[in-house]
Amino acid sequence: MKTSSILKEVAFDAQKPVINVLFETDFTKEIRIAMHQGTVMKEHKTKFPIVVELVEGKVDFGVNNEILHLTKGDLLALDGSVPHNLEALENSIIRLTLTKYDTSDRVKSVANQ
Repeated sequence: MKTSSILKEVAFDAQKPVINVLFETDFTKEIRIAMHQGTVMKEHKTKFPIVVELVEGKVDFGVNNEILHLTKGDLLALDGSVPHNLEALENSIIRLTLTKYDTSDRVKSVANQ
């Protein structure tokens, strides 16, 4: 059994998203992305499917030439190889689920762009 908290010890950075690995299992990696109001994750993609849950805040999620206005509690699944971007409209906490084949380092590199 593995446990973690998505809401404890959250840190925001006004310059870039803060990425933390909550835990890894045999089939997924659970990541917390803390985005300060106004920070962005530029367009990127992964070859694997992902699941995104907005735990707190408001985020504009750009995908397929449209912007989805995500609010607290919204969930989306995205196929692999689909370009997308994020902009935090207010301080936001995102749970990102990756397959075990994807890497948290890839997510960190996107946040540092």
